[in-house]
Amino acid sequence: MRPDDAVSKEVIAACMEVHRALGPGLLESVYEECLCYELRLRGLGFARQVSLPLIYKEVFLESVYRLDLIVEHALVVELKAVDCLSAVHVAQLRTYLKLINCRAGLLVNFNVAILRHGLRRVEPTTI
Repeated sequence: MRPDDAVSKEVIAACMEVHRALGPGLLESVYEECLCYELRLRGLGFARQVSLPLIYKEVFLESVYRLDLIVEHALVVELKAVDCLSAVHVAQLRTYLKLINCRAGLLVNFNVAILRHGLRRVEPTTI
């Protein structure tokens, strides 16, 4: 098992706990705050709202993107509270993974009746 697989399982368990307690219909920021609490309880290290600069040719664009969470330096977690996940959400996470050279990401939509319907593991693609 890859290290990011074990981290993914722990993060999913934490997401399920948050969703079980709160259900759908709240703001993304509420889910993020509660998920961070659950990650702390599980002893997982994470960084929140990580600024991701972008370099385009010779132009350095600081703080262009913000990653919701990076857990254990192994997994990018992108949180949503939307009607349904779309291809653009997956593309966004894939771009983040490529920019920081990370092997795995987890896209989590809390605005669903059953959380497993709002979970998607994402890996970067090669061009």
